[in-house]
Amino acid sequence: MTTSQPAAEPGPDDVGARPSPSISRRALRDGVYDALLEKILDGSAPAGSSLTIDALARELAVSPTPVREALVQMEHTGLVTREALKGYRVAPPMSREQLEQLFDMRLILEPAAAARAMARIDELLPELRAAHARHEAAAERVRRRLDAGRPAYGEGFAELREYFTSDWAFHLAIVRASGNVFLQQSLDSLQTHIQRMRQTADHGRLDMEEAVAEHAEVLAAFETREPTTVDDALRRHLHAVAGRVSSDG
Repeated sequence: MTTSQPAAEPGPDDVGARPSPSISRRALRDGVYDALLEKILDGSAPAGSSLTIDALARELAVSPTPVREALVQMEHTGLVTREALKGYRVAPPMSREQLEQLFDMRLILEPAAAARAMARIDELLPELRAAHARHEAAAERVRRRLDAGRPAYGEGFAELREYFTSDWAFHLAIVRASGNVFLQQSLDSLQTHIQRMRQTADHGRLDMEEAVAEHAEVLAAFETREPTTVDDALRRHLHAVAGRVSSDG
C-alpha cells in the first residue's frame, strides 16, 4: 500500500515564479492606459472625441475591463471626462485660467527645488548635462523628421514622445537633487497635467528650438554655482513656456 506524500513546500526558486492575478491585471490596465494616453497626445483622439469602451477593447485586443479601469484612472487626472448615459470623452483643452494655475504651481515648486539642489551641485551637474544632451538629441531626431516632410504627430509620435520625456527629465533631475521627497512627489503629481497641457497646445507648433536653448541657459546658470543666476534662468524658462502655451491655446 502506498502512502501519499505531502505537497512540497515552495522553494526559494518558486517564489514569484507566477505573477499574482492582481499584478497581471494592474499591468494590463497600465498598458491600456499608456495606449490611450498616446492616442490623446498624438492627436488621433482629439479633444471632445468619444472614447467607446467596446471599440477601444477591440482595437487594443483586450477585454472591456482594463479599458474601463484605465478610463476611470484618466478621469481622475482630468484627461478624460464622463457624462451619464453618454460615456467618456477626451477632455476639452485646458482653459487659460487652468494654464496660469499650472505654471503658478511650477513657479512655486521648481525654483524652491533648484535652491535646495545647490547643496548637491557636484552631483547634479553631470546628471543635468546628460539630461540636456538627451533632450538635444531627441529634438534633433524630431527636427530631421520634420525637415524630411514627415509629421511629428500621428505615426511619428514615438520620436516626439521621446522628446517630451527627455524635456521633463531635465526638470525632474533638478527636483531630485533637492533631496526633498515631497517636492519630488508634488512635481510628479503635475505630470498628467503637463501631458494635458501638451494636448491643449496646437499640434502644428513645436517650441523645440526655444526649449532646448532655455534648458542650455538653465544648465549654464547652474554651472556658475550662483543661486540667484539659477533662479533667474529657471523662472525665465517657465515664464517663456507659459507664454508660448497660452498663445497656442
